[in-house]
Amino acid sequence: MTLVSLEALTFGLGRLVDAVRARDHRLRLLTCGRDVYRYELDRLAADPSAPLDVVDVDTFDTDAVRRALAEVPDLRGLISSTDTWSLVALDLLAELGLPGPAPAAVRLVRDKARLRDHLHRAGLSRGASHAFDPATTTAAELAPRVSYPAIVKDTAGTGSQNVWLLGGPEDLDDVLAAGRAARLRGALLVEPYFAGPLFSAETLTWDGETRLLGVSSRGLSAEPHFREESLSFPVAFPPERAAELADWITRVLAAVGFDDGFAHTEFVLTADGPEVVEINPRLGGALVGEAVSRSLELNIYDAFVDLALGRRPALMDAPLKPVRGVAQVLLYADRVGTFRGVDGLDRLPGHPGSPALLPTAAEGRRVEHLTDQRGSVGIVLAEGETAELALHNVLSAAGKLRVRVTGAEADTEGEPERG
Repeated sequence: MTLVSLEALTFGLGRLVDAVRARDHRLRLLTCGRDVYRYELDRLAADPSAPLDVVDVDTFDTDAVRRALAEVPDLRGLISSTDTWSLVALDLLAELGLPGPAPAAVRLVRDKARLRDHLHRAGLSRGASHAFDPATTTAAELAPRVSYPAIVKDTAGTGSQNVWLLGGPEDLDDVLAAGRAARLRGALLVEPYFAGPLFSAETLTWDGETRLLGVSSRGLSAEPHFREESLSFPVAFPPERAAELADWITRVLAAVGFDDGFAHTEFVLTADGPEVVEINPRLGGALVGEAVSRSLELNIYDAFVDLALGRRPALMDAPLKPVRGVAQVLLYADRVGTFRGVDGLDRLPGHPGSPALLPTAAEGRRVEHLTDQRGSVGIVLAEGETAELALHNVLSAAGKLRVRVTGAEADTEGEPERG
């Protein structure tokens, strides 16, 4: 039998292939840009027995994807693990009668304005949102809707792109101008600013039952930007707080009707309790899946296979005992130009935590965006006895690396986001 993955997150393809191999199935990856998976595919190429077929197809063309699926004679399931292609996957799952998450829930959480208002009505958020079109909205029209400080962001955004801070009325004109100039995936929304550190709940849900796999910390750049810079897993909350968070995220996902699949819920832990930032109906991006797998010494990608086959994931009942902490730092260019490599890698061997750089960009790629994840050229991963020690290890290791960039002229649009 064959399982098809409609694109994928940048990392994790190797673990997914291992999970498929364990069931004696094959995996077929449909992609419009196999270069995104260069690191994973290069490793898999060393194993000629790997049950993986890569098919080049315009995955932004639903009809082209439909034709590619029709060419799979033994199609058993369709895996969708990205935000970008989540809505396309819903339509195809319905057409083929294959298992998948509740369509209404996925559509709800992919619209950040609808999600905020839904949670507010359900008593799970202290604030509501206001969606607007920046092309037709003036500062004077928006001003009565804003209580400062506030956040303006793309209703369908990903990768921390198109997020702006409104500190006061004096910022309205500049933010509206930035919104008009941006390449938006949806409209814009304005919502309350929630003060506190950012975390993400990594969960798996089956038939309405949610299990919290753990919580990741998330370090951000200095405001007014919200670029993600570091993550660590699992955060060691006191038992009482951990139980409260598990109950809270269960209620949040139930409130939006999310009944099956991985979810990655970013939240701010305010002085008055957790506030959802966004709910992603997928496994966390970057190396979150790798971090959870290493920490628990489980291949959590096995659950993708169970879900695609319409079976209760074994991960729902497996012991969840963290063996180690795992942390990562996103490595960024410090200026626009052409990426030429990373200096300092010779200083990593022997460093505590066994740090390693996993590339996300090939040398020669244009770097044009410095304030969100599009400017990242790689991720440094390290371990430690706890998440805190792992984070110290990876921060120390990343501090020894330097991204080399030359030139300043811009000439490409870059890769589509895989978040």
